[in-house]
Amino acid sequence: MRMPSFVRTALLLAAMPLAAITPALAQPVVQTSAPCSAKSAGPAPAVVELYTSEGCSSCPPADRWLSQLKGRNDVIALAFHVSYWDRLGWPDRFASPALTQRQEALRDRHGARYVYTPQVVVDGRDTPGWQGWRAPASSTRAASPVSLQLARTPAGVEAVVQAASPGAAATPGAPVRLAAYWVVLEDGHSSAVKAGENAGETLKHDHVVRAYRPVPGWRNDGTAQRLVFDDRTASPAGTFARRVLLVVSDEQTGLPLQALALAC
Repeated sequence: MRMPSFVRTALLLAAMPLAAITPALAQPVVQTSAPCSAKSAGPAPAVVELYTSEGCSSCPPADRWLSQLKGRNDVIALAFHVSYWDRLGWPDRFASPALTQRQEALRDRHGARYVYTPQVVVDGRDTPGWQGWRAPASSTRAASPVSLQLARTPAGVEAVVQAASPGAAATPGAPVRLAAYWVVLEDGHSSAVKAGENAGETLKHDHVVRAYRPVPGWRNDGTAQRLVFDDRTASPAGTFARRVLLVVSDEQTGLPLQALALAC
């Protein structure tokens, strides 16, 4: 169902410190031999964003479709629950004005007139035919100009972002400026909806964005950058399958260049 956009003024996790961007040390602070670590390999996975709401009767099929993308190495799936349905009968407990603001920013970037749910965005592009979407084979995806390393440390999750210099012949497509965002994802949620369009339904959710933290853009001069995200208070403690994800994108176009998740 298509819905009008509303102005949002609230900020997400205002009490949390901003993620820091500082030059990497001469020796990378993230070592892939760490007990909890990950390193990107090969082409970047497809980044699939679903904008959804528990108050939207046409969203459950899209939620179920997104759940089918679990356990894949070639796809990163994210469920952004938006807040503009909350005033229409059922407040979605996963919704946030900041997630709505992200969808509105995508609307403005694409020159669209409104936001809507369910909306699927694949690699930064609106994908209304999501029911028939299939991830392209890794062999057909271009090499990424960005590589990532993530590791769990006492400070939270640390990343080393290494990007090719703009214009590098070996790895074309490196932008002049980069941006990024961190998210905390959880699987296995369910909600017994008692009001609104889905009243009486029990909805199941995976890939739920429980925290979203944009990283300010920086100039890509080919040197490694170190990012730190303190995820320890980023979402309520629980027993749900949980992952911390970093997505690095071209700041100008918003198109993702690399993504990596840490499940420990």
